[in-house]
Amino acid sequence: MNHQHHEMHKDHQHHEMHNEQQIDHSAHENHHDHHAMMIDDFRKRFYVVLVLTIPIMLLSKMIQHWLGISISFPGDKYILLALSTFVFVYGGWPFLKGLWDEIKDRNPGMMTLIGFAITVAYVYSVATVLGLSGMDFFWELTTLILIMLLGHWIEMKSIVSASRELELLVKLMPDIAHLVQGNQTTDVKTTSLKPGDIVLIKPGEKVTADGDISEGTTSLNESMLTGESKPVQKQQGDKVIAGSINGNGAIKVTVSHSAADSYLSQVVKLVQDAQKSKSKTQLLADKAARWLTIIAIVSGIVTFLYWWFDGKDLSFAIERMVTVIIICCPHALGLAIPLVIAKSTALSAKHGLLIKNRTDFENSRKITTLVFDKTGTLTVGRFEVSRLKSLESEFSENEIVRLAAAVEGSSEHPIATGIMEKAKSLKVSVPAAQNVSAITGKGIKGNVEGTEVSVVSPAFIKEQFPSLHIDDNIQTGETVVYLVVGKTVAGYIALADQIRPESPAAIASLKKMGIKTILLTGDNKIVAESVSDSLGMDGFIAEVLPHQKLEKIKELQSRGEFVAMTGDGINDAPALAQANVGIAIGSGSDVAAATAGIVLVNSNPQDVVSLIQFGKATYRKMIQNLAWATGYNVIAMPLAAGVLYHQGILLSPAAGAVLMTVSTVVVAINASTLKVRK
Repeated sequence: MNHQHHEMHKDHQHHEMHNEQQIDHSAHENHHDHHAMMIDDFRKRFYVVLVLTIPIMLLSKMIQHWLGISISFPGDKYILLALSTFVFVYGGWPFLKGLWDEIKDRNPGMMTLIGFAITVAYVYSVATVLGLSGMDFFWELTTLILIMLLGHWIEMKSIVSASRELELLVKLMPDIAHLVQGNQTTDVKTTSLKPGDIVLIKPGEKVTADGDISEGTTSLNESMLTGESKPVQKQQGDKVIAGSINGNGAIKVTVSHSAADSYLSQVVKLVQDAQKSKSKTQLLADKAARWLTIIAIVSGIVTFLYWWFDGKDLSFAIERMVTVIIICCPHALGLAIPLVIAKSTALSAKHGLLIKNRTDFENSRKITTLVFDKTGTLTVGRFEVSRLKSLESEFSENEIVRLAAAVEGSSEHPIATGIMEKAKSLKVSVPAAQNVSAITGKGIKGNVEGTEVSVVSPAFIKEQFPSLHIDDNIQTGETVVYLVVGKTVAGYIALADQIRPESPAAIASLKKMGIKTILLTGDNKIVAESVSDSLGMDGFIAEVLPHQKLEKIKELQSRGEFVAMTGDGINDAPALAQANVGIAIGSGSDVAAATAGIVLVNSNPQDVVSLIQFGKATYRKMIQNLAWATGYNVIAMPLAAGVLYHQGILLSPAAGAVLMTVSTVVVAINASTLKVRK
């Protein structure tokens, strides 16, 4: 088990999770138990050594001298030797085992340093008992092992808390689902659900599988998955995500993915992979830790040789060497990045920011230009009726909507959807239309209550009714359709894509950060310009075909811009791959399909701002941790070597161990304060 602990240190993969495809609670619990066992093991060893430290210190001649007491009896030094040997073997076992494993793997690291230091101290002390002249190190050895055990115990607890966010994600998945078969409802294991199964979700329960609502309406709390705090209204045909919490309506859901392929499983898998993947900063820290190990051993030996040749006795020279090696132990450096990674990937997943590529995430701090693909990210993405006007007194506004909706009822066109939504909000009962057909490029017509009714474009009106004065008061970004009943132009309906309420604040925040915003869209120039101007963006590129987006991104990069692109994870794959940072938006359960390095679950532009701010905060934490871990060594190592010995400043091995533990705890606490600001 201690070997496993050492392995975690060696690879800096403290947060390693079982790489199962399914969300298997038992596997995750085993992983959690394994961590808990290691914490218990270090705690138990710490308390046993703590109890033995008291008699060892009382039997040590130096402590007696300091306290002004004298305890001696025949064989006292052999009892001291026996107690210290037990502490060395039992308390030092995790470190000795680690030393052996690292040497066997030809990868010396932290355990090599600790193991070497305690072995030197022990062997020298045994030699003094057996007749070598000099003062034994037993009390230093014991306090050293005691502090190391305490440090590792605290450190393991920090690691567990860093991966707790991921455990919480796993726990979102309920174990039992209510499977509906005909009139029967049976409770089955969630993992046994197959696509096509129908499950019942009662009020207040968690949704047991990804799927579509086949019956009922409700509101869902998806905050643990998307970071969206407001409950989301859902009705028949809407998609639901496993793990979200049902409101006060009972719904039936047709399962679309098995548990292994569910959104939540993909997110957990994604977080595990991101936590394991090493970014450039991590590789830099690993390299630094390796060098620090070499520097520690070399410095230790040089320190020993210096003091010994300087005429100091052997015990003083060994004590200096042990202290240097302990202080240099690159624990803090080894943990500096992994703890921040573990915390940041799990935290961001809970806020709907999914990190697939760590380097992309760290690079988000360098963004100079942010390209918003399509208006649908900054706008609601659907046409809504903005104005209605009757041109004939016999047709009220409600009547215009009623007749237009009758003809548009079977159409999938965004304009049709906008008119149908208006009819629903006005509570207009829509009659059926017969013989509905499209007027190519101009509109749609049909027979409603015995009269021919058509919904057509302004171009059609100009052509068919040249004498009619068309209202030119069309606002930017609006699309206008006319209703013709028989031979009469009854009125018109203006529709527009509304700007999302979060967009102005998001663009303003990006501006404050000094990031240029550009709209890149297939929409027509008028709509693009309207959205770009009303939000105060830095520019727009309209009427662009998907394959041209890649060229536009290249063009921006050729001007020296560090470009991030937000787009549809599947449709915009080449452009997202070309951008320095690719952000797929609103991919929902298509997490795996997105080519982008980062996936945002919601289409909320504010999430892009949160992502960049969180990327900067994460990088800051990494740099702070690295600065602390290396800076502490730069100051503490010369003191341990005895540079200020003649000024009366000298660090004991135990003080060195305390400093090393404190540096590790500082790094752990600093990582744990990371937060996503939304």
